[in-house]
Amino acid sequence: MKASDRYDYTSGYVDESYRPGKHDLVMEYYTEPAEGISLRRLCDLIAGESSIGTWTHISTMNPGIAKRLKPHVYHVDEKRGVIKVAYTDELFEWGNMPGILSSVAGNIFGMKAVKHLRLDDIHFPQSIMRKYHGPEGGVPGIRKLTRTKDRPLTGTIVKPKVGLTAEQHAKVAYEAWSGGLDIVKDDENLVSMSFNNFDRRMQLTLKMRDKAEKETGEKKIYLANVTAETLEMLRRAKLVHRLGGEFLMIDILTAGWAGVQSLRDFGHDHKKFLHGHRAMHGAFTRDPKQGISMLAIAKIARLIGIDTLHIGTAAIGKMAGNKDEELAMEHEIEQEHIPEDDRMHILKQDWFHIKPSMAVASGGLHPGLIPDLIKVMGKDIVAQAGGGVHGHPDGTRAGARAMREAVDAAMQGIPLKQYTKTHPALAKAVQKWGC
Repeated sequence: MKASDRYDYTSGYVDESYRPGKHDLVMEYYTEPAEGISLRRLCDLIAGESSIGTWTHISTMNPGIAKRLKPHVYHVDEKRGVIKVAYTDELFEWGNMPGILSSVAGNIFGMKAVKHLRLDDIHFPQSIMRKYHGPEGGVPGIRKLTRTKDRPLTGTIVKPKVGLTAEQHAKVAYEAWSGGLDIVKDDENLVSMSFNNFDRRMQLTLKMRDKAEKETGEKKIYLANVTAETLEMLRRAKLVHRLGGEFLMIDILTAGWAGVQSLRDFGHDHKKFLHGHRAMHGAFTRDPKQGISMLAIAKIARLIGIDTLHIGTAAIGKMAGNKDEELAMEHEIEQEHIPEDDRMHILKQDWFHIKPSMAVASGGLHPGLIPDLIKVMGKDIVAQAGGGVHGHPDGTRAGARAMREAVDAAMQGIPLKQYTKTHPALAKAVQKWGC
């Protein structure tokens, strides 16, 4: 009998006595096996397919490889369908996020033995973390850039998403900034259209940013969507840099992690902040039994280097989402076995050299929701409203003013209805949308 035939490389990965070490990448999955497959057998198949295993005995395997590189399924909760797998960092090219995810979030989703599979959480060892820049400025850098300390930042998305010319887009941005907002961003699907060319939009909008800064005495931020094929994306990033823009926006999932890494490398070389839009995330995150959690996506985005990231509004607003998961990104981490007071915002958790990212709350927000949003999510956020600014009865500038007034009221502890008595822009917003 050959040496390789003495080992079953499609089993033997479950070891509940194992304890993850400092060089282990730990994945937490929710899973349900297909009919006729036990959960423990499925654990073996998931661990093997995502690392060194295959469906049968192979002559090229040897005990040395198996001993050094095999993963360990060290936690199996049959009642909840939760398993935890520890992978040695030797299995991965540490600075290659697409390569890492091709292993731990790749073929395993297509196996016949799997009825449902969801990657719920990911924990990176320091060895892998050291290969990534993390955010260029993160929360402290954004606070320094905007000269703000103790309040949420306010922002808007130019609406309609598409259809405005570059000139109209720049005018809307100016109205929002001059009304009091800190941030204006392109929407996820506004790239370079026949009616709104990217280069022209950058020139006009950044010029309007400069005008708004001079008039208000406040720092204003433009999140320019550079999402495109990678080489074109980098060309656009260079243009934003030449025109004096500090922020670049990328649709992190549609561009892909390789694109995010390429843009982050450019940002690192040119001192640029990155805003991450999560367009397409619902295809992965919405089904609680299938896909990849937003929590895991947020961790990956922060590690690579996203400074501001959409995470949802914790059920305040229009978009579907998992309130507990979104609050885990904003307030909690490692929910199991950790006292409530010690739970931490995962975008701010101490990750060695990796700076904290700032959460962006967006999706159906308006001034009347701001006090509840701050109460739930804290002040280290960007409170971002599109229709809730541009839908104001008196237009964009008044809508921006109402957003800023709502933040001021919340930070001063003044009930919104009371504040509306002396702030007419806020009063009209509350009259239209409520509070």
